[in-house]
Amino acid sequence: MEEIEQLYHNDFGIAFYWKKESETIIDKIQLVFRETGFYFTVSELTTFGSLIDDSLIKNNCCDVCALKNNCAKFLLKTPCSQIDLAVSVSELKSIKDLVEGTLFKVNLGEYLYGAGLN
Repeated sequence: MEEIEQLYHNDFGIAFYWKKESETIIDKIQLVFRETGFYFTVSELTTFGSLIDDSLIKNNCCDVCALKNNCAKFLLKTPCSQIDLAVSVSELKSIKDLVEGTLFKVNLGEYLYGAGLN
């Protein structure tokens, strides 16, 4: 099994960098949830975060529905134009947390080891 450098995880998924020969490959981030894996650049991951926000705004019409957190009728667009995911509101919120937590860790690392390094 190849080594990874974990960036962030929650109960729904994990985000990490792959390692090759003890060197971390930071060009892309592997995002895995619900038996699905995406290999995104930071820009694509940021776009995915915006698409998640758009989906949450579009699908807030079911606030009074008792099943709103469990029905899988919402399509979540991805940065891959050919792929949409059918997700429930609770899954959408978990994916949002995974993406935001990952982006936070990436940006923090860039600050600490880049712009903020004295």
